[in-house]
Amino acid sequence: MVKPIQYAKNTIRTQRLILRPWRQEDLDPLARLNADPRVMEFLLSPLTREESAARLEVYIKHIQDHGWGLWAVSVPGVSDFIGWIGLWPIGFEAHFTPAIEVGWRLLPEFWGQAYATEGARASIQYGFDTLHLDEIVSLTVPANLRSRRIMEKLGMHRDPKDDFDHPNVPEGHPLKRHVLYRLKASDWQKRAGLS
Repeated sequence: MVKPIQYAKNTIRTQRLILRPWRQEDLDPLARLNADPRVMEFLLSPLTREESAARLEVYIKHIQDHGWGLWAVSVPGVSDFIGWIGLWPIGFEAHFTPAIEVGWRLLPEFWGQAYATEGARASIQYGFDTLHLDEIVSLTVPANLRSRRIMEKLGMHRDPKDDFDHPNVPEGHPLKRHVLYRLKASDWQKRAGLS
């Protein structure tokens, strides 16, 4: 595994990506990302520009306050913004919380190039090596096979007994049921040959 190098405060660099703090000029591409029905297919609805602007402020503040979060992602020589990847505290109560989730959301033109896997792997490594987390989770709806494949590539495991109804999704909604993937620090270290 290529070890990510933290080359500046609050920033991670991988072989191809820079996971970086947000800037105000990221609003236009973030709004485009969150308004795209392909990107938001497995979420409740696309977001308005105003909703994206509010999210941007939350992302900026979280990284300023904690040094980590959902980072904006740049690909040097390709694009200054392809989406976001990173770690985020689960904001609802469930049988597996409190927990930190690894997640990603990329513009469709950058799908299929393993950017999400590469950035998520670096985020996970940061979570275990720097934040000393015991476990990182990821979740989605059963039909989101693209994201589930990434979770499996990352070495995350699903136990069907962990599947749950998302408390923030209305009763009877087709996206209510979610699958949960988990990764323990000890399993990550074994995969990385660190134990």
